[in-house]
Amino acid sequence: MANGLADSSVATNPLPARERRHNESHGRRLTAAFEALEGFPVLAESRSRLLALFSVGEPSAREVVGAVESDVALTIAVLRLANRLPGPHRREVDCVPDAVELLSLRTVHAIAHRAQTFDFFEPNAAWQEMPERFRLHAGATRLACDRLAEKLRYDARDRLAVASLLHDIGKLVLVHAYVGYPRGLHGDAATPEERLARERRELGVDHALVGGVLARRWALPNSIARAIEHHHGQDGGAEATLVRLADMVAHYAAGRTVSPAELLAVARAAGLRTKQLREVIYDSSSPLPVLARRPGASAVSPLSPRELEVLRRLARGMVYKQIASELGLSPSTVRSHLHNVYGKVGARDRAQAVLIATERGWI
Repeated sequence: MANGLADSSVATNPLPARERRHNESHGRRLTAAFEALEGFPVLAESRSRLLALFSVGEPSAREVVGAVESDVALTIAVLRLANRLPGPHRREVDCVPDAVELLSLRTVHAIAHRAQTFDFFEPNAAWQEMPERFRLHAGATRLACDRLAEKLRYDARDRLAVASLLHDIGKLVLVHAYVGYPRGLHGDAATPEERLARERRELGVDHALVGGVLARRWALPNSIARAIEHHHGQDGGAEATLVRLADMVAHYAAGRTVSPAELLAVARAAGLRTKQLREVIYDSSSPLPVLARRPGASAVSPLSPRELEVLRRLARGMVYKQIASELGLSPSTVRSHLHNVYGKVGARDRAQAVLIATERGWI
């Protein structure tokens, strides 16, 4: 009888006691870090700018979406709430415009009002310098990803914007779970691939995998979680590949080491020509903003009549579904028109596109 119990115990839990304790320790650390992410702060300036929109009356949905998309923590908060609405409103929400439309402007205002913040000059006690480093890389990756998507005429660019902004959220978990992460663990690992391999070897997990788990824990759509989880792999689909390529471009633009051969291989997998990749790298790494390199105001608009119609309605504060209904188009077609506009005028977001078109007398 005693031998039978002993054999059963070994069969159901074959790991040595030391390894079991090691895995349990990992689990506790990650669980605590997931809980700590509930308090990840918003950049104080981002919060102030969003709240300022409401100080002079009701802002347009376009303005609020632009303010939310400027900050990783605001994007997370708005998407999480939109994906947890009960009852008949419950559905998968994978982009900020849809989340803002579903929640209402006043709800977004309430989210910002109660958000914790960090400042450029005041390190956060819990996170030290991590929020700012994370924010800068997330923003650079998002911009690179949008340029890549424009080259490829990729339709779901609002969803891609979320995936690229949040692609490294697993690092926020690991920095809270393990003292010395990332510098102490990565050591002399130079490229993103080398750093990922070091994480897997030392921790048994990597930030991409942990990020996917966190996204699902937050009830974000699987399309977002999958792109995050596979953004360093080769089998995650088109959006994971684009995020991976944008991540490498952002690292290069920041002066960090990237393997040229790996960069070209990922570009080919994404369907991007070498000439197009060169253009994206140049735009991302130039010290001058794209707008400063473009011609000045022109009497001739580069936009098609349909693109101008869509942009005029965007300037009036209409959201995608309203524009689509008024023009007899699908929301995805409206998004495609707007992203074509961004590429033609050199704008980074909706607000900038409207500003440029207005200043040049096109709308």
